[in-house]
Amino acid sequence: MPQSNESATIPTDSHSPPGRTKPSLLSNLGADLPASLVVFLVALPLSLGIAAASGAPIMAGLIAAAVGGIVAGSLGGSPLQVSGPAAGLTVVVAGLVAEFGWQVTCAITAAAGVVQLLMGVSRIGRAALAVSPVVVKAMLAGIGITIILQQLHVLLGGQAAGSAVENLAALPAAITNVELHSALLGLAVVVILLAWTYLPAMVRKVPGPLAAVVAVTALSVAVAPNVERISFSGSILDAVALPSLPDGNWRAAAMAVITVALIASIESLLSAVAVDKMGGSRTNLNRELVGQGSANMVSGMLGGLPVTGVIVRSATNVEAGAKSRTSAILHGVWVLVFSVLFAGLIQLIPMSVLAGLLLVIGAKLIKVADIRTSLRTGDLLVYAVTLVCVVALNLLEGVLIGLALAAVCVLWRVLRAQIHAHAPAGSGLPWRVTIAGSCSFFALPRLNRVLHSVPEGQDAVVELYADYLDHAFREALVAWQKQQRNTGASVTLEEHGTTAFTDAEDNKPQRQDPREFPLPPKTSWLPSGDDTTADDDGGRLPLRSILLGIDKYHRRHADKVRPLVQDLTEGQNPDTLFVACVDSRVNPNLITSSGPGDLLTLRNIGNVVCNDGRDASIDSALSFAVKGLSVDSIVICGHSNCGAMKAVIADFEGAGPALGTGFDSWLEHARPSYSALLSGHPVALAAAAEGYSRLDQLSMVNVALQLRKLEDHPVTGPALASGELQATGLFYDICTARVVLVTPEGIEQLDPSMAVRS
Repeated sequence: MPQSNESATIPTDSHSPPGRTKPSLLSNLGADLPASLVVFLVALPLSLGIAAASGAPIMAGLIAAAVGGIVAGSLGGSPLQVSGPAAGLTVVVAGLVAEFGWQVTCAITAAAGVVQLLMGVSRIGRAALAVSPVVVKAMLAGIGITIILQQLHVLLGGQAAGSAVENLAALPAAITNVELHSALLGLAVVVILLAWTYLPAMVRKVPGPLAAVVAVTALSVAVAPNVERISFSGSILDAVALPSLPDGNWRAAAMAVITVALIASIESLLSAVAVDKMGGSRTNLNRELVGQGSANMVSGMLGGLPVTGVIVRSATNVEAGAKSRTSAILHGVWVLVFSVLFAGLIQLIPMSVLAGLLLVIGAKLIKVADIRTSLRTGDLLVYAVTLVCVVALNLLEGVLIGLALAAVCVLWRVLRAQIHAHAPAGSGLPWRVTIAGSCSFFALPRLNRVLHSVPEGQDAVVELYADYLDHAFREALVAWQKQQRNTGASVTLEEHGTTAFTDAEDNKPQRQDPREFPLPPKTSWLPSGDDTTADDDGGRLPLRSILLGIDKYHRRHADKVRPLVQDLTEGQNPDTLFVACVDSRVNPNLITSSGPGDLLTLRNIGNVVCNDGRDASIDSALSFAVKGLSVDSIVICGHSNCGAMKAVIADFEGAGPALGTGFDSWLEHARPSYSALLSGHPVALAAAAEGYSRLDQLSMVNVALQLRKLEDHPVTGPALASGELQATGLFYDICTARVVLVTPEGIEQLDPSMAVRS
């Protein structure tokens, strides 16, 4: 049996077309080699700074960068993502080092890699994204604040404390005892990084972090030789250290493993999704977890920091023109080579220089746009609580509290329907009650309070925008409706949501009866003495229905439509003349998803075009559209079960409709279509093969003939011949609500690829 595509497909590298052979690692070397060098120059100072902030050996950052590039780059599911040590885990790692020591932290990193690997093999990669984005953003902001409070002490020449609260409390003393040279060097790095984006493009080709660290380090050798610098013994090979197991406290160690695994996974997957949006190929999230897990296993076993996908390096990789995973792998190779051959240069870097670099990194984690988004979406409370808890408590507890609060907020929004009563805006108008959201028995107290705020004997309209409506809520609403009607008032229920409101007595959908809803004072709607809305015999009240519809439009849509038509106040600029039949079942704007002002619509019986000068209305419309408004296209749209085409067939069969001489003469414009149908027009044959009736075949043939008339018309013909104008034929099948493309040669079912091709 053939295997499904999902199980058989192997993710290919970026830009590899489906079904083609997977490209080799060297196939895009011309683009990947320079990109890898750029990413290496960005990753080098960042890795050193993150290691310093984590309280880990400096070389642990370079080990993680090399392993992340080579291992995660080779095995991951996001070809353009670059992995390495990330600021998002700085606080966690610092806490683990303080609690367990460095070698046990390495064991925790390796164990977290195993957990990630199992998550990837279990194919739950997308499940790891089921975390509220506002919690993730608040977590990163909390980490940024923690890094800033920590590194301010280092920049000022002191030592950071164990927690953000302690660092904040000790900050005044650190400022008092500032070491001037150290502070100035750190501030110089901050100034260079902030000013880097404003420098000429040629200068900015050099990564800002690298330029700042190199320039200020060189300056420090000349003017401040005694400041504290990075210190270690040996090269990266000497820094390799095997992990060790904890001495007891296994429960805390297990919790640390889960914490590192989850945070590293979420950060990596979110980064991969962001890379996809920047132009990379779609990430295989499960494979990405396998790659990240493998990298963390290797990094932990070699004495490196935890590895995650890093958006800063990944974005740099994409912007530098990388085409495949070769760039990420080579970046890891360059880190390894530099660490082996030039380790001595690293020891020239002052600690305050890395502190200045980390201050900017931490500040970038706090995004004003995220705060604005959380305010706009109503998630500001979740954002603020998560941020404060991450800073004041610790990362794990802060995230768990944030997730719990986010879940409570979602539950609150689901259970709490929006119910409001609006007093009449004028004399004779009804009260409005708007109900939106999930309407369950939890909302009954609020429902009853709002409904009983409507005075007895007052007419009311209930606008129901519900996505869920349970039986208890329905009963309460119907009971109030009966009570209000018993006082002599009318109550109309209008549904605009996805539920089907039914009357409790007859279980039939409620429909609005125009006679139940009083119109506003006649003088505001109708000419004096016009009583056309009255119907004492119980018949339809069409004018009253129209006026009620206008009232609904004013209440529900006018404010939303106003911004769309602001630009059309002084004139129009349609791109298409849409020639349609007068049939009430055809709505041109609906079937073309067009907005106000997009279509110039011409409707007549049978959607015909007259090119013999016999109809000034159609000729003037064509002239106004083509010469006056310079439309780009003309559409002729017929439809199924067309009354005009029925009349044509009946006329030829000797049973023409008694609709007057004017209608009979108008049919002359459509009679050639019937002759073409009888002679076996290609459109008729194609429609017959698709199973369309003889009547609908005639409608399609009529569309094809009208397109031909446009080619011969003195106004549209030259524009079509020169390519300045396009003509398209459509057929709207009412029973299926589908649109068919009609050409002079046949018919074709519309699909999305047509729009792409055209």
